[in-house]
Parts: sequence; C-alpha cells; structure tokens
Amino acid sequence: MNHMATPELLLEQPALRIVERLMQGYPGGAALRLWDNTRHTLGNKFRHTMAQPTPDFTLVLRDPGVLRKLVLTPDPMLLAEAYFDDLLDVEGDIYNVLSLKDHFAQLDLGWRDRLGLWLDALELPKTSSPGNHPSALDKGKTDFEHRHTRQTDAQAIAFHYDVSNEFYGLWLDESRVYSCAYFQDPSNSLEQAQRDKLELICRKLRLEAGQTLLDIGCGWGALVCWAARHHGVRAHGITLSQEQFNYAQARIAQEGLQDRVTVALCDYRDLPGQAMFDKVSSVGMFEHVGLANLPNYNEAVISLLKPGGLFLNHGITHDEEGWNNTLATRFINRHVFPDGELDCVSNISLGMERAGFEILDIEGLRPHYALTLRHWVQRLEAHKDQAVALVGERTYRVWRLYMAACALEFEAGGTGLHQILAGKPDGGHWPVPLTRHALYGAGAGM
Repeated sequence: MNHMATPELLLEQPALRIVERLMQGYPGGAALRLWDNTRHTLGNKFRHTMAQPTPDFTLVLRDPGVLRKLVLTPDPMLLAEAYFDDLLDVEGDIYNVLSLKDHFAQLDLGWRDRLGLWLDALELPKTSSPGNHPSALDKGKTDFEHRHTRQTDAQAIAFHYDVSNEFYGLWLDESRVYSCAYFQDPSNSLEQAQRDKLELICRKLRLEAGQTLLDIGCGWGALVCWAARHHGVRAHGITLSQEQFNYAQARIAQEGLQDRVTVALCDYRDLPGQAMFDKVSSVGMFEHVGLANLPNYNEAVISLLKPGGLFLNHGITHDEEGWNNTLATRFINRHVFPDGELDCVSNISLGMERAGFEILDIEGLRPHYALTLRHWVQRLEAHKDQAVALVGERTYRVWRLYMAACALEFEAGGTGLHQILAGKPDGGHWPVPLTRHALYGAGAGM
C-alpha cells in the first residue's frame, strides 16, 4: 500500500534523506515514489504552502543503484540513462521533468552534505526487485570518435536513421520530412508547415522547370519529389541510410516520378563530376559532416554547382563556437546523433565564403523548430504502444526525452536553425531578385 513519508519516516529512510539533499533548492514541486512504494513530495513548491498542490510530475525510482551513483556524481545524464533503462520512470509532463537538468547542473553541496550523502548511500539496499537490473546503468554504449571517415559516417547515420521507417512514420508528417517545419501561423498543422517549408526552400532556390537539383542528405525523398512535382526540375538525392534509400526508391515509383527523380546510397565525397547541377540543397546535413570536414564539404558542393548556381544550406546551429564537451553534447553524441557536431551560424557562413560562395541570404527559424519538436513529441506520445512494439521501450524513451529537451533548448535560445542561401560567383551576376517579396507571395505552401 502506498504511504506518504512523514518527517519521522523521513529520518528513518536513507533514500529519502539522499533525495531531500539532492533536491534542496529545487523551485518546483515533484512527487517521488520509491521501490517500496514510499511516497514523498519534493521542492520549494510544497514548502511554502499549507495546501497540497498537485505535483508537476512524479518520479518513480525503482532501483537504489540510481541513488548510489547520484551520490558519487550528481550528473543529470545518470537520471536520463536510468529513465532509458526503466530504473527510473516518469509520470506526468516530460517538459516539467526536464527542469531537473538545470537543477542538478547547478547543484553545489557543502562537505557536510556530501558526507551525509555518502553515509546514507552505505545504508541503501544492495539490490532491487528481481525485475530490475542495476548493472544496466553500466552497460556500454556505442562510442564514436568524431573521425568522420566514410565508414564511421555511414555507421553514425545508420545508428540514427535506420531505427525503423515505420517508427519515424508514427510521428513525422505524411511526407516524412525530418527537419524544421515552417509555420506561417503557429496554429497550422505539422503537415501544412512541412509543405510550406518544402515550398520555401524551392522558392529560395529559384527552381525552374528543366533545371537540375542535387539534395545532399535527401532523407525519405520529400524534397526531391516535391521539387520535381511542383517545379518541374530533375532531382537527384543522396543518403547514407539504407532504410531511407529503400523508402525513397519505393516512393518515387509510387508517385510516378522515375523520369525526373533519382536517389542513390552515396557519400557526398563520392559524387562524380564537376559543375553538374543548377541548384543544391542540404537540409539537416551539415550537422553530420563534422567541423573539421566542413571545408571539404563546402568545396565538394561548390565544385558540383554550375557558375551562377544556388546552394541552400539548412541546419541546426549553436549559440557558441565549436562543439565543446558539455552535458548536452555528451547526451546527443552518446544516445542520439553519434559524431554530430554543431557550430555558430557565423562560422558556418564563414566556411562557405572561404570555399568561394557568396552569401545571399540568412534566415533564422529557431522558434519554428521548437514548434516542430513539440508536434513530434505529442505525436510520439500518442503512438507510444505502436512505437514500443516497433523499437522497444528504451528507444521510445530516448526519443521522447531527446526531442522534448531539444524543444526547450530551441525555446531558450541555446540552439538555432538557419537557412543560408549562397551562390557560386558568375562574373558579378546577381542570381536572386532584389527583394524577398517572391518568397512569400501567393501560392506559397500549395
């Protein structure tokens, strides 16, 4: 039977004393349920009122091993991994739970508290119920070293994108666009916002019938098919994901676009030929290239463009230079995007200029990605049972936590999303209109 912890019980429970110390100063209000069904409330929200407010969320702690590790290293990553391994569960709003990240990152305990934590940790049970496995916290994860060879890049892409086409289909829009949508109105559906994004890219590239388009990192083929169907171009997409390639091939045939659209399982470094394409798009791709490889990437793109051609480089950017060792970068590289690296938009555009591009336009779309991610989280949660059946509970939890955390990061300004339009110089020719008016005229979104 569940029971709330009284002050007297609290003094008798080393686990509750540990949690009280670790949560001291937490501004919100949470509930805790331990492996023995003991319940307790935590946070300042409960300290400053005589009433019993509703908890923002409930943590269900199934294994004392989680607390032992937190005593040694109060790292939010431990909580995330305990959640993935079902040693810790969450009931309630996932966005509220993520406030613990900042709390633990700022936690500063004195020596008396640390001594008390250590002594209480010695009293914790050595094992949990038979259904849980404390050793799961220590199991190895896939490690990548940011070498960005052809082999390691293919492995990193497979790690992220080859989870399951059906899994992505549960929460992406009907076109399977896995990048920031474009919300002309915040109330628009995800489907409409992704159609508007595809059209915005095509308009920025000034696509015309008969032109050739290369889409580097084409995903499931949404952009190449849209550009061919609505703008009459001959489009070629490349991807390193076998699952995406298979889906895109079937999609092209289903839509009857075999005469205008092709896709290939290909590394950008292996693209043949010079000055072959009128336009090049790269959507959500440069994050995978690696900062050290960006000069080679930009040089490869400009070599494939005809003089006067346009390059639309769309990707996630960072609020600081370089890809430093932080909680966020460790989490992303360990569990979601192996070998992914971000940089600030000024460095991304500078690298393009050094390769010979002329920067024509830069547009920030940060709030659009926050909205996109909230749509994705809502859809994933709505299809939890199907997601777990397809990929397992752990993968579902990784994606749920990751996308919710990213939504908050975009809202806070820690990460951004920029579309950089650049041209390959052609004797001073200006390849775009004098104003942006044509981008937002009648017919956008279709």
